[in-house]
Amino acid sequence: MPEYGYIVDSHCHLNYKGLREDEAGVIERARAAGVGCMLAINTKLKEYDEVRIIAEKYDDVFGTVGIHPHEAENEPDVAVQELIKRAAHPKIVGIGETGLDYYYDNAPRDMQKVNFCAHISAARETGLPVIVHTRDADDDCIKMLSDEMAKGDFKGVIHCFTASQRLADACLEMGLYISISGIATFKSARDLQETVKTLPMDRLLVETDSPFLAPVPHRGKTCEPAFVMNTAEFVADLKGVSFAELQEATTANFFRLFDKITPPKLAGKAA
Repeated sequence: MPEYGYIVDSHCHLNYKGLREDEAGVIERARAAGVGCMLAINTKLKEYDEVRIIAEKYDDVFGTVGIHPHEAENEPDVAVQELIKRAAHPKIVGIGETGLDYYYDNAPRDMQKVNFCAHISAARETGLPVIVHTRDADDDCIKMLSDEMAKGDFKGVIHCFTASQRLADACLEMGLYISISGIATFKSARDLQETVKTLPMDRLLVETDSPFLAPVPHRGKTCEPAFVMNTAEFVADLKGVSFAELQEATTANFFRLFDKITPPKLAGKAA
């Protein structure tokens, strides 16, 4: 018998426009689809309370605290202790998202790096996983993760993975997890699909990154956590395993990584 019997959306933005207007409906549709747990990601400290309140309302929703690399200039000089303080809340289970984004360069790269280091320090001190965003920054991401790991172990996940096989291999070697979004279902994502085939089942997560990146067959729509099922089905097919096997593995991996959470046995109900 499967231990969980549901899947997890390991990365969604429930406080963002497109989802927040129908928060209860989004949650209910996810549960009806078989999503038993959702992780609501914080991207600006000024929005932390929005994420925390949503997490407090639902038994099957948890949250994080962090500053996205796009916001590194808008919220500079983040204090490690401030992240740690907010992470003490019982429903806050991860640090981030943080990282490096050289595709848009919405913040100076040196500020992104400072921001990234602060989050890793908070993750190391709290024992919570760091949620890493990286785009067009493979070399610096590998170097920073390696340098920081040398200072002391920490755990984490590369979310919405779209990077090179080299980055995937380096992150796996460091003990990190890799999360796959709906991008993997796109016809243009051939290189990513080949990389997904190589990822070990015990390091794999799935996510929506909703309200963005709706997977096939929902492209063009506002993405929501229920759609993680479509991504999971696609990834299972890529890897040549059953959906049930993929569901069970990614759910177990999520709770192994985010071990502050007591896994719900069934989809939760509104508090």
